[in-house]
Amino acid sequence: IPLTRGMLVWICAGEASGDILGGRLMAALRRARPDTEFAGVGGARMAEQGLASLFPMQDLALMGLLEVIPRLRRLAQRMREAESDIAARRPDILVTIDAPSFTLRLAERVRPRGVKVVHYVAPQVWAWRPGRVRKLRDRVDSILALLPFEPPFFEAAGIPVRFVGHPVLESGADAGEAARFATRHGLAAGERPVIVMPGSRRTEVRRLLPLFGGALAIAAREAPGLRPVVVVGALVRGAVEEAARGWPAAPILVTEAGDRNDAFAAAAAAGGVGLIKSGTSSLEVAMAGIPHVVGYRVNPITAEIVRALIKVPHVSLVNLLAEREVVPELLQQDCTPDALAGHLLRLLREPASAAAQRQGFATALARLAPPGGGLPSEAAAAAVLAAAAAAERAG
Repeated sequence: IPLTRGMLVWICAGEASGDILGGRLMAALRRARPDTEFAGVGGARMAEQGLASLFPMQDLALMGLLEVIPRLRRLAQRMREAESDIAARRPDILVTIDAPSFTLRLAERVRPRGVKVVHYVAPQVWAWRPGRVRKLRDRVDSILALLPFEPPFFEAAGIPVRFVGHPVLESGADAGEAARFATRHGLAAGERPVIVMPGSRRTEVRRLLPLFGGALAIAAREAPGLRPVVVVGALVRGAVEEAARGWPAAPILVTEAGDRNDAFAAAAAAGGVGLIKSGTSSLEVAMAGIPHVVGYRVNPITAEIVRALIKVPHVSLVNLLAEREVVPELLQQDCTPDALAGHLLRLLREPASAAAQRQGFATALARLAPPGGGLPSEAAAAAVLAAAAAAERAG
C-alpha cells in the first residue's frame, strides 16, 4: 500500500508480551516497507528491530495497585514525555500494543492532535464490563484483534476492527526439541513431565502454586514418575522456588524463552500433561499437543465482582474458540488439589481422554489463523500500512 514518502511509526509497548508483538510487527513492516522508521517505547525485542526506546519499557510494566501508587509521579512524567515526543515527531501513525492503562491514555491525549491510532490487542471488555467499549471510540481509530470472535463486538460499537490472527501461531510452541531439554535438565527416561504454568504475577503464583503442588502430590502417589516443569517469567522465579519447597519431586524451573518450547516438546514426547492458569498459556500448550487442566482462583471479593460482570461461558481461550469445554476448567472453590489431581490422573490413564483434547485443540487453533493465511505479524503490518495510507489520503 503506497505512501507518497517514507513512513514514521510511533509504537508503544508496556510489557514483555507486547514487546514480542512489537518486534514481530516492526520486522513485518520493514519487509513490506523498507523505508519505515520507528520511534516510541519498547523492550529488547523491539530494540533488535532498531527502536531507540524513549525511556525504559520497564517503567510501564507495573502490576497491582500497591506497586503502581508509589510510581504515579514517574508514570505521569513518562506520559508527558511520550505525548511531547509524538507532538514533535508528528508520526504517520501511532500503534499502541496492549497495556491499556498506559497506551490507551496516551492515545486519548494525542488523538485530538490528528494522530491516527491503531491499537494492537483488543481489550477484553467483551468478556466483562462491555459498557467500557464506548470509551474506546474516543481513543482509537481502529483495533487489531487476536481472536476471531472479537470484531463483531467492537464493530457494533462503531470501532473498525481487523482480525489479524493470534501470535501464538508464531511462538514456536509446537517446534521445540525434546531431547535437548532432557539433556539440559537431566530429565530421566521414563519421567513424565507435568507442565505447570501458574501465571506471570507474584499474586497468581502465590495463590495457585500451593494448589497445583497439592494436586501433584496426590497424582504422584497414583502415577509415579511425574516430574513438574514450572514455566514462568524470570521476575517470579523467587516466588516459585519458595512455593515449590516440599514438592514430591524437585521441579525443573524454566524461565528462559528459548527453553520454553523445548519443555513443551519434552512433555508432549513423554506423554506428559499440564496444570495451567487460564489465558494464553492454554493456547501454547494446546499448540504443543499437551492435554491439560485449567485452574484459577482470585480472592473471593474479586470473584464475586467478576462473576456479576463476566459475559462469556468459559475462561479458557481453547474452550472459547472451540465453543465447548475441551479442557476442564476448575475455578474458585472448584479449584482444589483433589479435583485437579483427579483430572490429571484421568488424562494420564485414559489415552482416549487425552486424544479427545487434542482433537479439540485442532478445532480451536484452526480459528486463530488470519484470513487469507500468512503470519499474524504480516496481517498486522498490512493493517497498519492500510491505516497509514488512509490517514494520508484523508489529509
